[in-house]
Amino acid sequence: MKKILLWIVLLAAIGVQAASPDLATTVVPPLKPLAEQPKAARLAAELLTRHHYKPVPLDDALSAKIFDRYLELLDGEKRFFVQHDIDRLEAARTGFDDAIYGEYLGLPFAIFNLYTQRVVERFTYARSLLKAGFDFRQQDRYQYNREKAAWAKSESEIRELWRTRVKNDWLRLKLAGKDDKTIVETLDNRYENSLQRVARTKSEDAFQLFMNAYATAIEPHTNYMGSRAAEEFEISMRLSLVGIGAVLTQKDDYTLIRELVPGGPAQLSEQLKPGDRIMGVGQGKNGAIADILGWRLDDTVAIIRGEPDTIVLLDILPVDAGPDGKHKRVSLTRKKITLDRQAAKKSLISVAEGKTTRRIGVISLPAFYADFEAQGRGDPAFKSASRDVSRLLDELKADKVDGVVMDLRNNGGGSLSEAIQLTGLFIGAGPVVQQRDAQGNVTVAKSANATAAWDGPLAVLINRSSASASEIFAAAIQDYGRGLVIGERSFGKGTVQTMINLDQLVKNETPSLGDLKMTIAQFFRVNGGTTQLRGVEPDINFPSFADEENSGESSFDNALPWAGVQAADYSPQGNTKALLPTLQKRHEARVKSVQDFQFLKEDVAEVNRLRKKTSISLNEVERRRERADQEAKLAARKKLRDAGEKVDTKNTPPAQDDGLQADERDLSNELAAETARKNAKDILLEEAAHILSDQVGLLKRETRVAARTKPAAPTIPGQPAPGRSEHAPAKQPGA
Repeated sequence: MKKILLWIVLLAAIGVQAASPDLATTVVPPLKPLAEQPKAARLAAELLTRHHYKPVPLDDALSAKIFDRYLELLDGEKRFFVQHDIDRLEAARTGFDDAIYGEYLGLPFAIFNLYTQRVVERFTYARSLLKAGFDFRQQDRYQYNREKAAWAKSESEIRELWRTRVKNDWLRLKLAGKDDKTIVETLDNRYENSLQRVARTKSEDAFQLFMNAYATAIEPHTNYMGSRAAEEFEISMRLSLVGIGAVLTQKDDYTLIRELVPGGPAQLSEQLKPGDRIMGVGQGKNGAIADILGWRLDDTVAIIRGEPDTIVLLDILPVDAGPDGKHKRVSLTRKKITLDRQAAKKSLISVAEGKTTRRIGVISLPAFYADFEAQGRGDPAFKSASRDVSRLLDELKADKVDGVVMDLRNNGGGSLSEAIQLTGLFIGAGPVVQQRDAQGNVTVAKSANATAAWDGPLAVLINRSSASASEIFAAAIQDYGRGLVIGERSFGKGTVQTMINLDQLVKNETPSLGDLKMTIAQFFRVNGGTTQLRGVEPDINFPSFADEENSGESSFDNALPWAGVQAADYSPQGNTKALLPTLQKRHEARVKSVQDFQFLKEDVAEVNRLRKKTSISLNEVERRRERADQEAKLAARKKLRDAGEKVDTKNTPPAQDDGLQADERDLSNELAAETARKNAKDILLEEAAHILSDQVGLLKRETRVAARTKPAAPTIPGQPAPGRSEHAPAKQPGA
């Protein structure tokens, strides 16, 4: 304890010595740990050191790793601290184990407070630079990628970095056609908002960040979640919440309604619309209205949500009213809201091949969700990914589709049990995945489905962001030979996590300690391999924007190694490999004639080239030349499209940089652009459908050949041949 106290005194002195006295900065009161947080930290440490799949003792060695991870989470791009700060913070490198076990968190909080002090100083300095403007004839450069850069050696060096950052922000807006007055107003407001966000930081934020530094120092997928973060995780798993059915966003100090959920109380009331500003919130029919101007968005959301069938009052400033316009009161009764837009969805793609047109069904699955609470209480309508997909498969069979594409792009996983049940919809009964616990015990998880819900042609579309449960599903489909895997190499996460509610562990009635998501096992494919580090390699590869060096499991420095176990006892159900050479050849020939696919390959090559750069010119002439080249390239593409398919795609970059951040754009324009992106043609999904259609055609051709070459069975004169009716044509085998 004496060691920690001495260190805190030293850190307080650092903050005073290193401050920038010439800047009038926003005052942010220092944060202190809440009473329950030291207890939560120690409880988490006891679990992590004893029950993690890769138990690591909390000692000086791990403390040093936590220190590095904490600085990375705070200032990974090295834009706020200077070397002077880091040299003095080094005294804390081996102190985090003592801080956690001693239940004294002044140490990590002091570092966080120094960080917020530096953030305030940097953005205050950024605002001061707007008064003089910039000369864009100089040959300045802005280093935008500083992940591998050294810490700034001095205050003058960090100010030079921020000078070039502000100059780049200004130039982006200038190139987008904004005048100087508008630019100054936009940037001053932007930097002021950043200062306000810092001022709204809470002890929960600092504690969660520190605990995640500890958890991820052990292994990448172990995390700590405060009570509010844990609640959001549960909502994402069950795809439901109790509220008014409105998606909210924040702009300046205002809370805006971004979207209305169809069928929710807000939409059914016909009193609210996107862009309306929520100025106050009250509870009950005659409740007092609390002014929420300047509140954090999560705090506003928390008081709008509540118990079902209770009333919430909203003080609304309509979207078409000025700042001093007339407000209106809206009373809404909270209901259970189902987040259907995050659930599985189906669509149909028609693929023409000569005189034949095939219907390919697509099921897009954003996550492996499940409402375990509703399932546990026996709710027959509980929501889950496998139940939704099963229903959609029935609908696609009624649509008489020839094949099904499971689109798992950007699906980061979710429920392991749902991955197993979903796989069973396509393989029937059989092993799906193997698990090995910390003691080395291997168990085989099997699908209990008696028969497959879909036994026809199948493809699985994945990308670099398809992880965990997505990889379990794709790997099983591949190992069984049940379908084609198409797209990019997947993330490479081969570990299993469990959620531990710390409050339940100590029997707290009021949530205050948060949840620990902890790795407890590693999963393996039925063939004995694992997706860990290597991911699932597609049968047919698509071009990828992903930076494999800096994305996926292999980018983590402490990821678990690849390993293997004995193969499970399973029986392959098909052999897609025999068709791959033909499918690959047809794919390559087809995409050569698809303009947008060639544009995509060009863009991937350009992104890979730019990825190697870490800085950008601040010379206006040079940047205008680059912008003109980009606009000419896009104009040429448009001309080609107008002469051909006349479509845009989801994979084409935006036409130009408007220099704005998301919360600075006009909401109606942003929503319109989002709708356009959703409705745009997805050339990768279209090509996956073509590949599956090719497979359907090849399989039917093989079936016809087999039928012609099969020896005929002897017939009895005057009797129909086996399998035929005198009044009906013969059925094609396998149809």
